[in-house]
Amino acid sequence: MMVSKQLVLTYIYLLVYIVLSSGVILYNKWVLSPKYFNFPLPITLTMIHMGFSGLVAFLLIRVFKVVSPVKMTFEIYATCVIPISAFFASSLWFGNTAYLFISVAFIQMLKALMPVATFVMAVICGTDKLRCDLFLNMLLVSVGVVVSSYGEIHFNIVGTVYQVTGIFAEALRLVLTQVLLQKKGLTLNPITSLYYIAPCSFVFLFVPWYLLEKPEMEVSQIQFNFWIFFSNALCALALNFSIFLVIGRTGAVTIRVAGVLKDWILIALSTLIFPESTITTLNITGYAIALCGVVMYNYLKIKDVRAVQLPVDSVSDRIAKELKMEKKSSDLYVPDDIVKNSGGKGSRNGSPDSIVDEEAPFIPSSRVSHLGRSPLSSYSP
Repeated sequence: MMVSKQLVLTYIYLLVYIVLSSGVILYNKWVLSPKYFNFPLPITLTMIHMGFSGLVAFLLIRVFKVVSPVKMTFEIYATCVIPISAFFASSLWFGNTAYLFISVAFIQMLKALMPVATFVMAVICGTDKLRCDLFLNMLLVSVGVVVSSYGEIHFNIVGTVYQVTGIFAEALRLVLTQVLLQKKGLTLNPITSLYYIAPCSFVFLFVPWYLLEKPEMEVSQIQFNFWIFFSNALCALALNFSIFLVIGRTGAVTIRVAGVLKDWILIALSTLIFPESTITTLNITGYAIALCGVVMYNYLKIKDVRAVQLPVDSVSDRIAKELKMEKKSSDLYVPDDIVKNSGGKGSRNGSPDSIVDEEAPFIPSSRVSHLGRSPLSSYSP
């Protein structure tokens, strides 16, 4: 039985996504950690990523004209791009700062709170309704994270607060993206997202950088290796485009399974690369409990989408559509250009549950917390 060339290509894309996503997170940890490269300036690192991404996007749009810019009015920029960029910059700032205090493995476990934060923000903003079944799943996820935190040997309250704050900032950004951008009918592909959001985020990060890190850079012996930072930013940028390719070829279920696999691999690798990242039985137990809640949460969300998309048809019609559902029913926001290139019919329901890899903030992707995001850890960190 011959394996389809397209299927092989899809799995290659998934493998590249897993490698890049895990690699960027581990790379950021290595760069920021005082025990390794010793560049304990997370805002500076994030600004390097934003500056590099914005520059590449500018060259692709304005110089090489690979894609055309969208029709961006001052009103849309001021009311949509600026607030979204502000919360995006905040989520990256807090998330990257957490690397200085807690392990990669524990950070991945805390990220299981992402659907909880997104659900809470969506209810507060009125884009989702408080439902008993979803609330119970969120409660299960929260209990799992608490158990995992209790079992953390090197628990650090400062790092935990930074990470959780970054998660809620990212959740609010996701909800704002739905309310402000998607409801205005503005479609941004990965390149145009970088073009508009990265420079604005860079400006927002400049203020905390000037107040918090610039004085430290003036008095400390901080090493700066061009090739280290260039390769780090390049990996983050490549991750964005790898996810763009993946979501154009697979459905929500496949992406989410890949996200779960990626996070388990990342937890295992972090314990090997960084010996201080000790994992206890209570850590794993708590994370497993949280993951069960996340899986059930995403099952319910996919079920909701299918219920909306399936009209009242005959049983045979429903069965036929179910066979194609992985590709056609997704709570991911798929840009129009992906739909056109793939020849399929995308779903654009505007759900704030769109998944975004923490290391690839500009494009819907999958992470454990959103098994089944958002974002934008670094496109990067």
